[in-house]
Amino acid sequence: MPFAEKPLDETSPFTSRFRSYQRVQTPEAGRTLARWAAGLGVLVLLAGFLPWTQNIRSAGTLTTLRPQDRPQTVPSTIGGRIERWLVQEGQSVKKGDTLVAIAEIKEKYFDPELLQRTQEQLEAKMASLRENRAKGAALESQQVALRSGLQVSLEKARNKVSQTRLKVNSEEAELRAAANDFDIARQQLARQENLYQQGLKSLTELEQRRLKFQESTAKRQAVENKLAASRQELINAQLELSSLQAEYQDKLAKSESDRRSTTGYQFDTEGQIAKMRNELANLSIRAGYYHITAPQDGYVVRALKEGLGEIVKEGEPVVTVMPNAPALAAELYVKPMDIPLLSVGRKVRLQFDGWPALVFSGWPGTSFGTFGGVVSVIDNIDSQGQYRILVTPDPALEAWPRPLRVGSGVYGWALLDDVPIWYELWRQLNGFPPNFVGSPAKDGKSGQEKKADKTAKAGGSEEEEAK
Repeated sequence: MPFAEKPLDETSPFTSRFRSYQRVQTPEAGRTLARWAAGLGVLVLLAGFLPWTQNIRSAGTLTTLRPQDRPQTVPSTIGGRIERWLVQEGQSVKKGDTLVAIAEIKEKYFDPELLQRTQEQLEAKMASLRENRAKGAALESQQVALRSGLQVSLEKARNKVSQTRLKVNSEEAELRAAANDFDIARQQLARQENLYQQGLKSLTELEQRRLKFQESTAKRQAVENKLAASRQELINAQLELSSLQAEYQDKLAKSESDRRSTTGYQFDTEGQIAKMRNELANLSIRAGYYHITAPQDGYVVRALKEGLGEIVKEGEPVVTVMPNAPALAAELYVKPMDIPLLSVGRKVRLQFDGWPALVFSGWPGTSFGTFGGVVSVIDNIDSQGQYRILVTPDPALEAWPRPLRVGSGVYGWALLDDVPIWYELWRQLNGFPPNFVGSPAKDGKSGQEKKADKTAKAGGSEEEEAK
């Protein structure tokens, strides 16, 4: 028989009732299998109470944390024609290195001596402004001289009026004296004629008195004429004094008009000079745009324009440059139901495409080929139904591989709190989200890392007590 027979208890009511059962035998291999199954069941039951680190899984690509570290297109600031290429794709360049040389295509900039000629025009305009300012200064000096001459002429005219008035006064006194002489001569002539008629005076004496009377009359008439002339001269002096002010005012007004015209021309010239300086500065800056240069150190990724002689427009991209030594960051996308569980500073484990890894998401310490990271940025708005987060290298853990490049795939596990395995299985079977653990980002550590820190602190306190 293949199996050893084992005697049954014949006193058992079960065995005594069925004869077939008396012939049934229990194999030893079945007993062994049962023991192993019971042992595995106990192990599975005990394993259900092992700690499991909850995590949020997400996928994305490698990018850079700083915008200036991302691939950028270098545009042409001005429109032009590609004259020659000075780099090739994949070449390393330094900041300021010339990538492409372009030539002018606009007719107004064809003159190779345009910059020098514009400078000459500016210098000529500035010389014209200097001469015009000198003319304005001369006109101002002329106005000062006219005002000074007006004062002198007015004083001279006033003096002449005063002198003429004194002369009139003097001649009026002389006229009064002549009139008195005339009256005396007339009275003497009348008395002489009476005496002559009485025979007391001779005819000769009478004729002498008549002659003297005629002289007095002539003298009075001469003084009257002289006084009339002096009075007319006084009137002329007063009229000259009045017209002198109007004459000089006309000259001053004309000089002021010329000065203001000169000043207006100066302002217009200054505006033209400012415009020409602006144009000259624009031409000088434009001359520097004939060579498209690298904005920073990096590598030429792709030429967006091919060949020679091709026309590029203003602001049109010409070449793509990848910055050198960028600060890498993992760009991951998280479901909206998981985003409340994340915060800046949360620990993350990452697996990169092309990098061999053996991952146990619930036991991050036993995983192989994964690298540590920290959540640095969480978007405030969703992107196509998911939220974007940026994860940077954890400075306290191993560095990320150097061969990584922007754009490669990456998978991430955001580490949350530690729970028993049975609870994690029950949560996933029911479709519940992970536990909300408050704001663990204050210290940036998961529950498993906190336990390790507590253990290390307890060990240190025990060593101190032993000492």
